[in-house]
Order: sequence, then structure tokens, then C-alpha cells
Amino acid sequence: MEFTAAIIAGFLKGEIEGDPETKVNTVAKIEEGHPGALSFLANPKYENYIYTTLSSIVLVNKSFVPSSEINATLIRVDNAYESFASLLRLVDQARPRKTGINPMSVIEPSARIGTGAYIGPYVYIGENAVLGEGCSVFPNVYIGDNVIIGKNCTLNPGVTIYHECVIGDNCIIHAGTVIGSDGFGFAPQSENEFAKIPQLGNVILEDNVEIGANVTIDRATMGSTIIRKGVKLDNLIQVGHNAEVGENTVIAAQTGIAGSARVGRNCMIGGQVGIAGHIKVAPGTKIGAQAGIGGEVKEENTVIIGSPAFDFKNFMKSSVVFRKLPDLKSKVDKMEKEIESLKNR
Repeated sequence: MEFTAAIIAGFLKGEIEGDPETKVNTVAKIEEGHPGALSFLANPKYENYIYTTLSSIVLVNKSFVPSSEINATLIRVDNAYESFASLLRLVDQARPRKTGINPMSVIEPSARIGTGAYIGPYVYIGENAVLGEGCSVFPNVYIGDNVIIGKNCTLNPGVTIYHECVIGDNCIIHAGTVIGSDGFGFAPQSENEFAKIPQLGNVILEDNVEIGANVTIDRATMGSTIIRKGVKLDNLIQVGHNAEVGENTVIAAQTGIAGSARVGRNCMIGGQVGIAGHIKVAPGTKIGAQAGIGGEVKEENTVIIGSPAFDFKNFMKSSVVFRKLPDLKSKVDKMEKEIESLKNR
């Protein structure tokens, strides 16, 4: 698909500097630009590439002031990064979409399938399951009994959704993710044995949630494990039973959230963070990578890091001390010897 600078500028409400008839048919990073590609410049540290890039069109902020001649056609916008993302969404939506039900899928007679759905080969849809209109279900997806899935959802290859779970509208679930597997519930018995506690709840994903690849979200023991609207989860994340993730929270890869934890709305959580069970994380909290959250975070909009995690500024000050500990110990040892020598005199 080909677009001119004039069409792109019209869509983005941008200002053209150069040839409005310049055409592009793909996108590329500015440092890897080539003729026919569209790139963007948002981070000043990449500015040097705009003078050498071979991309035909580059999106830049309106405030950008070049220090040398630029060969590419520029389109000035309020926010180059956001505008580039909008263009990518436009291109993605323009791609042809599969429809129809593959004869190699298995759909129970009591299941209800919405209009315009695509169901690929080797998909199983269980009894009384509901699949909303416009959904795309790719090969080898399992949808259990009584599952309800809203409109315009995408289930990528190998997704498993256990019985009774509920998925809202416009959700995207990537390959290999498991929704609704049993929570980690076991009661200690005599002789160091553990008896399984039946997990009778479900998982609820509200609208506009995106779940990465190979994520596991456990069903509740009773009630629901809830992922609120607008949440974005990266790959390889574990969410324990009866946990709740607040709306518009984003979580990076390899994070683990233990059972019954409550993460507030609008939080940003780095990779490999561990959140203990039965605690609350206040709305707007930002947690640095590899932090360990063992206790409640009560104050909203704080930035914390470390294990156990604490205030970011104090952590940075402490890290200076950590690095100096060997020298400090040597000085203390030397002072102790001098004091002991003075005592002996």
C-alpha cells in the first residue's frame, strides 16, 4: 500500500516541508532508512541520522530546528512518536482480514458465534461458549465451556481459555497464553503432604486489554481474578489467583503477581518485578525493574525500586553508599586497630 506525503500530512494534520507527492510504501527506523520508507525523529540523540537517512519521508516535531540540510521530505506534527504510532495503526487496520470458519475446527452445537468471525483450523470452542462478532481466532486455540468473549477480539495461535472465563471487547491475547488455569492453592496436611484446594472462580478481562505471549493468569479460588480495562501485559507474566490489576496499568515482562494482590490503576511496573500476595499497590505507582514488593504501597504516584523496594531517590543515594562499602569497611577496620593500639598504650 502506497501513501503520498500529502495524504499522510492530511491524516496527521501536519505541515509538509518538501515534495507533497513523495511516496512511501513501508516504514523503517531512521538509522536504517531507505527509499520508499517512512521514518520518524522524536529522540534528540538520533538527530544526526536525519541528515544521512535515505528514508523518503520523516515525521518530526514542530519544534525541531535542523542544523544542516535534509534530503527527505519532512512532515511536522505536534508529537512525532504519537503520530508515527497512529500511522502504524492505520496501516495495520488496512491489512486484509480473514473471515469464515475453517472446516477443521470443532465447535460445539450449543456455542454461539458472532457475525464476521474468523475461526482457524484446529480451534476448539466448547459448550455454551459465546464468541462476539468480528473476532479472530487463530489455529490451535482452545476455548472452554461457558466462556464469553466480546466483540473484535484477537486470539493468536495456541491461546487457551479455560471454562467460565469472561473476555471483554477489543482484547488481544498473544500466542501461548493461558487464561483461567488453576490457582496455586494447596492446604498443608500431616506428614508434609498438601491437599489441592479446588479453584472454583474464573478470570475476567475487561475491555481493551492486551496480553502478551506465554502469560498465565490463574482463575480465582472463589470469585474472580480481574484484569481491568486498558491493561497491557508484556510476555511471560504470572498473575496469581484472586489478584486484581487496575485499569490502564502496564506491566513489563517476567513480572510475578502473587495471589490476592491488588495493583491500582495507572501503574507502570518494570520487568522481573515480584509482588507478594495479599498486598495493595497504590494507583499511579511506578516500580523499577527487579524490585521486590513485600509490603503495601500506600502513597499514590510514588516511584520505588530495589528489593525490598523503597523510594527511588533514597535508593539512588543508598546505591552510592553500597558501592563504597568495601572502602568504608577498610577504614573502619583501620580505625579499630588504631583505637586498640591507643588503649594498649
